[in-house]
Formats: sequence, C-alpha cells, structure tokens
Amino acid sequence: MSNLKEQDYQGFEQGPIRPPSEAGSLLLRVTRNCPWNRCKFCPVYKGTEFSLRPLDHVRRDIDAVHRAVQALAGGQEAGEPEDPRAWQAARHWVRHGRRQVFLQDANSLVAPPRDLVEILRHLKARFPEMQRLTSYARSSTVAKLTPQTLAELRAAGLDRIHLGLESGADEVLRLMHKGTTQKQQIAAGLKLKDSGLELSEYYMPGLGGRRLLKAHALQTAAALNLINPDFIRLRTLAIPRHTPLYDDYQAGRFQKLTDVEVAGEILLFLESLHGITSVVASDHILNLLPEVEGALARDQARMIKVVEDFLALDPEAQCLFQVGRRTGVMSRLSDLESPARVARAAAICRDHGITPQNVDRLTDELMQRFI
Repeated sequence: MSNLKEQDYQGFEQGPIRPPSEAGSLLLRVTRNCPWNRCKFCPVYKGTEFSLRPLDHVRRDIDAVHRAVQALAGGQEAGEPEDPRAWQAARHWVRHGRRQVFLQDANSLVAPPRDLVEILRHLKARFPEMQRLTSYARSSTVAKLTPQTLAELRAAGLDRIHLGLESGADEVLRLMHKGTTQKQQIAAGLKLKDSGLELSEYYMPGLGGRRLLKAHALQTAAALNLINPDFIRLRTLAIPRHTPLYDDYQAGRFQKLTDVEVAGEILLFLESLHGITSVVASDHILNLLPEVEGALARDQARMIKVVEDFLALDPEAQCLFQVGRRTGVMSRLSDLESPARVARAAAICRDHGITPQNVDRLTDELMQRFI
C-alpha cells in the first residue's frame, strides 16, 4: 500500500468501474485499485498497485468539480479549464441532476475513518443538493469497523454500501480466492444493516461451475435470508481472458455453465429465498433474463415464472432468445412474440452458423465485449 505526497497531485481522478445504478453519479476516487486484488474471476485491477489517495487530493478534486458546477450553473463554459477531467465529470453530473456521488475504487472503507468522515462532510458542504452517497466495500473490511465508526460515516452522509458477496458457499469462496467466509459475510451484512446504511449484496450466478452449482445457489440464498439486504444484485459470471479463472476454464479445472444451466441455478436460488424483503435487481447486460427483478415480498412468484418460462422453451427458441438478448435484438421473453425481432435473431443465427449446440460458445464471445 502506498500514498502519494501533496506535491504529486495530478488533478482530478476517476477509477475504472462503478455499479450500473451509479451511471449518473459523480465518481470520486478515494483509493486507487483494489487492496485485495486476488479474486480469480475479476480482471479489473490485475497488475496494479493499491494506494490511498491523500485527503487533500480528494478535497481538491471535490473543489475542482464544485468550481466547474458553479460555472456551468451560471451558464459559463470553460475556454481552457484548469482541470478538463473535473469539467467533464461536472458536465456529466449536471446532466444527470447532481443527485448521486459514488466513492471509488474497489473498497473505499479501507481508508482511515477520520479521512472518510472529512471527505463526506466536505462533499455535503460543497453539494448540499446531493441525495445519495455510496461506496463499494469488502466484508473483511466491514468486519474490522466498529459500530461507532459506521454510525459516524452514516451521520457524515454515507447512505449505501455495495458488497461483493458473490457466493455464500465457503467452498466457492475458497476456490475463487475471495478472502472471506460465509460467516464473515453474514456478520458484515448484518453490521451494515444495523448501522442504518442501505445494503446492496451481489450474487454471481454460475460462480460455482457445474460441480458446485447446487451448493452455490443454496448457501448463497441461506446467507441472504439471514442478512435481508435492501438489494440483491445479479451479476452472471463471465470469464474474462487474462484472469486466473480463465486459465482454470481453459485447463478444464472449471466447468462453466451454459445459459440454460445458469437459469436453472437462478431458479433454485429464487425458490430458496424465504422471509426477506429484498429487492432483486438484474441491472447488468451480462444477465440473460433482465425481467428477473422486483421486490421479493411482492414479485417472487412472478420472477420464478420468468425463469420457468425460459426453461420451458424448446432449444431452438432458447437459442433465438440467447442470441437476441446478447445482440440487443431482444430484452424480454415476450420479444419472442414479435415476428420482426424473431426474424432478426434468426438471421443472425443463420449468418453466423449459430445452433442450440454451439450457441453458448458463440454468446460467450459476445459477452467478452461487455466486460
């Protein structure tokens, strides 16, 4: 872990990723890269060094965006702005209503709590109009924070934490080098809920492969039944090249699920959620069935039926929907009732030689573009 000194300030920074729900947010970089960086399925920070950004650097970023926002609000455009990246971020944020701020990179809560409180307070002072302040975190980091620290962060303005649960099955967590356990993930989730922070937990269908499909679905559902997070966000496994998991996949040590098998796992997962009020969100292009979303208390049966309806299709119709979804021709199962959309998907299949027997290999190649 390293820090940069004050004289090394290079201007406004933004990191490489954020949740889809933060598409309109101001992205504010508190840390660089990931302090863990060992998850076998993740390509984002491999080959990088983790560092904490100095508090004054983050404050200067906030001030630079504030100056740009103020100028834009007054109808001014910068001829040669002092920090073009800050102006670009400000324009994006203004265009989306200046409502949300997301702290980057992979685990902002690893920063000193005193610094985080100061950052949060400075944000609220500069942008009193913002409505939500969010960050990624790791369960192992949350486990080390005291309830008092979380309460201080909440009082300073932090609203929501995104936790990468991925799996609640200890064997899957160990194989994927997540650096946590089901017990720790449950404890961290409950601690965040008790603090009054909103909690998004991520579930990665397919992460157990064929061998651990059932354990992955059932034990993840069991963990979430105890946590009852505000949101359960589905992120279907894709295996990017240049990751350790891709090497396992190529060597036959990991058997990747087909789309149909993933749907079967999601069905088992949904049927195993009991007594919780979480909202399921399918807000990522990697997910085959975006209709699998809604409040469990109200929509669980409907979500289950969506998966059952896909599994009940004949292989040719499943193939058409897989191709249609991955190419943007279709977004809902009901699109199979559109002759025009079906014809377009069928033409893609015909032109590229796609059949039910090879569709997963070819759609895997398309999914690589979405990573």
